[in-house]
Amino acid sequence: MTRTRAFRRVAPRAMPVAERVAKRLTGGRLVVSGILVPSLVLHTTGAKTGASRSSELMFTPDGHGGAIIAGTSFARAAHPGWTVNLVAHPDAEVVIRGVRYPVRAARIPDGERDAAWALIEAQWPGYRAYERDSGRTVRLFRLTTDAVPTPFRALR
Repeated sequence: MTRTRAFRRVAPRAMPVAERVAKRLTGGRLVVSGILVPSLVLHTTGAKTGASRSSELMFTPDGHGGAIIAGTSFARAAHPGWTVNLVAHPDAEVVIRGVRYPVRAARIPDGERDAAWALIEAQWPGYRAYERDSGRTVRLFRLTTDAVPTPFRALR
């Protein structure tokens, strides 16, 4: 369903509303997208404004204690704002299952993109189609944390 044009047309408007309702009802403990895949709430600092921003995102454990996040934005032509924020301010925070962790974001270099996409698609087959359909190179980031144990493990 998530690979359909209908989903890509409706989801950018419907998902934020569903996430806000779930946040309000559960005190931030439920991320709607987390029902399908491991998800987090990313808290960044605005690149231009310096204001706090938050985004609900899917993540993929990288197998080394970190996580990979992809700026697909439902295959829209523009990069999502959170990617601009991470480029400007790589120190951020994530909330996973109601617990907040400090993280550091780093762009995944070109030479590592195919391996990162392979991990993502092992979790969510066909997800890279968002990149092809968007007509742009999706920004991929690796999140790392000093938290022990790491919060970036496959969630069931």
